[in-house]
Amino acid sequence: MAPGLAEARIESFEAFWPYYLREHAHPVNRALHVAGTGAALATLAAAAFNPLLLPCVPVVGYAAAWVGHYLVEKNRPATFTYPLWSLRGDLRMFRLAVTGRLGPQLDRALSEA
Repeated sequence: MAPGLAEARIESFEAFWPYYLREHAHPVNRALHVAGTGAALATLAAAAFNPLLLPCVPVVGYAAAWVGHYLVEKNRPATFTYPLWSLRGDLRMFRLAVTGRLGPQLDRALSEA
């Protein structure tokens, strides 16, 4: 966790977003998140045809992400402190990554650190 975040709670998603990006600075961690989010979305789509798959959605999505945090980035997932904003961040990072627009936002967040 970045210095000062233990004492001060982030109050908006827009303030959370740069923090979220800094917690995903390692490209392997980001790739695992994008793969996990993509797999979770595919599992969610498949669950429309087989509802038994629905409980697998968070497992599929977070398994890869948590491997990225614990083994690659060596930090604690923000999901534990900011669960809904983390989900929103995962989806936003996925969208920006697959459309090739993540770089400038990542660069800006990392330069603010």
